Amino acid sequence: MNSPVLFFVDIGRKIIAFLYFWGGMTNLAAQTIFQIFLPPFSKDKLVEQIKKAGYESLPIVALVSLFIGIIFALQTAIFMQRIGSELYIASIVALALVRELGPVITALVVAGRVGAAITAELGSMQVTEQIDALETLATNPIKYLVVPRFLALAIVLPLLTLYADAIGILGGDLICVGKLGISGSMYMTVTTEALYYKDIFTGLFKAVFFGMIIAIVSCYEGFNVEGGAEGVGRATTKSVVASFILIIVADCFFTALFYFIFP
Repeated sequence: MNSPVLFFVDIGRKIIAFLYFWGGMTNLAAQTIFQIFLPPFSKDKLVEQIKKAGYESLPIVALVSLFIGIIFALQTAIFMQRIGSELYIASIVALALVRELGPVITALVVAGRVGAAITAELGSMQVTEQIDALETLATNPIKYLVVPRFLALAIVLPLLTLYADAIGILGGDLICVGKLGISGSMYMTVTTEALYYKDIFTGLFKAVFFGMIIAIVSCYEGFNVEGGAEGVGRATTKSVVASFILIIVADCFFTALFYFIFP
């Protein structure tokens, strides 16, 4: 075939692959939500996944959030010092972290750390036919493997986001108090006055959906691994990239939605 034909064939294949990906993701999400309400309910596996996704992610989330708060405060200070409004750095940092940076950065960190681990774990099980063995034993793989991870990430992401918000605000406080001479009490007063319940709610609402996205994408890619160890590596890369893209797209959608609902 000549080049123009190959070009359109390649585009057609990519469109089919894209539709297949979305169809598989939608199907997995629907089955997962359905299985959540069916017994038996395994609290032990849920607690185990919460520990892996939440507790073990605290150090990296704290480190990233602290430096995000410091960097954002420094960048904001460059402009605010020109107009003599250094005091308002606290409100800008708090609003940016609570509404946008906190949930998004936390979700990206968790997608890179936890999402990749989930895909690699399930991919290894798929390659070694452990998932087929579960089906042979009359165990639903989605109920046994996906539901605990789905619920754990949906629960953990909002909590990690609150944690990241607090650490990021602390990072801004270090700059304002240490470099700009603003008192710590004044910084916290301006921060609390700038924040409303709707700001916190929008960030936590996004975080819940970000956790669901990470879980579904990671499990879907893990279930569809082909080609042994090399396939596991490819699936892990695809999982992280797809999670990043969908998190940013979802954030854009929810930001626009809340802009019109809660202006």
